[in-house]
Amino acid sequence: MREITYAQAGLEAIQEEMRRDPKVFYMCTDAIPPLAKEFGTERMRATPIAESTMTGMAIGAAGSGYRPICDWRQVTFCFVAMDQIVNQAAKITYMFGGQQKFPILYRAGVGGGGRLAAQHSQSPYSMFMNMSGLKIILPSTPRDLKGLLKSAIRDNNPVISFEGNRLLQTKGAVPDAEADELIPLGKAEVKREGNDITVVALAWAVHEALAAAEMLAKEGISVEVIDPRTIAPLDAETIKASVMKTGRLLVADEAGPVCGASAEIATLVSEDPATFRKLKAPVKRVCALFVPIPYSPGLEDHVFPNRTKIADGIRAVMAA
Repeated sequence: MREITYAQAGLEAIQEEMRRDPKVFYMCTDAIPPLAKEFGTERMRATPIAESTMTGMAIGAAGSGYRPICDWRQVTFCFVAMDQIVNQAAKITYMFGGQQKFPILYRAGVGGGGRLAAQHSQSPYSMFMNMSGLKIILPSTPRDLKGLLKSAIRDNNPVISFEGNRLLQTKGAVPDAEADELIPLGKAEVKREGNDITVVALAWAVHEALAAAEMLAKEGISVEVIDPRTIAPLDAETIKASVMKTGRLLVADEAGPVCGASAEIATLVSEDPATFRKLKAPVKRVCALFVPIPYSPGLEDHVFPNRTKIADGIRAVMAA
């Protein structure tokens, strides 16, 4: 399999789906040159800087038989469209009694690492995870991004793809277009098998968790790393099955800890009597500090979790 970047994998997914289905079109405040060149300005719509308008346009277009893709660029910019997202897109199929489908893909960059300060370094996906009616993907690799985006475009529900800013230039193996690989929404992947502790890691934290697992293998600690890939719906069964095997759980997330996806994952294991009885130690979370993300490189690095902090967290769970 060839190796391409995360950003290239995302572009390929869009190109392939636009070729496959003429009802798919793209909206973004910046034109995407390869899409504009291949599909023209009717299907690659460069919009004004008015995210609330383009988010609402996607809902109307979806209800009219199209499959719009709305690119917010950074997640920051979607906050001006919260009414359209949480009051309209998330609820409209239900409000119509299921008589109409609204297939929409929203895309947004999340996370730190770019020294972009507090507004442009956020990971607020749990805010949207809290709203029933939205599907949410959180791909960590180029292959996952491409396969999940293709599935999201074909899904008949609103889907938000949160894509890690740190991941854009990372490379990974991705099948050729002929394979037309779809990765189902709601299915986690075991990225590394282990026996001593389960680490559920999200997005960029998956790579840091895998690096921590390599470090700890030299200490005789066998770490199983699970990537949920989709947080709504969340594959609880894969996570629980792993915890039943290892008896320990650590959740690693670039987002903050309060009311986060990490809390939901910890709770689904703690509330289930079967997995709770198997726990040999309290569940631990390694997340960003609960502060606005600093611009200073040294302070930003201090705020976010990394492989060292994850490894230290694993050692603490093992010693409990």
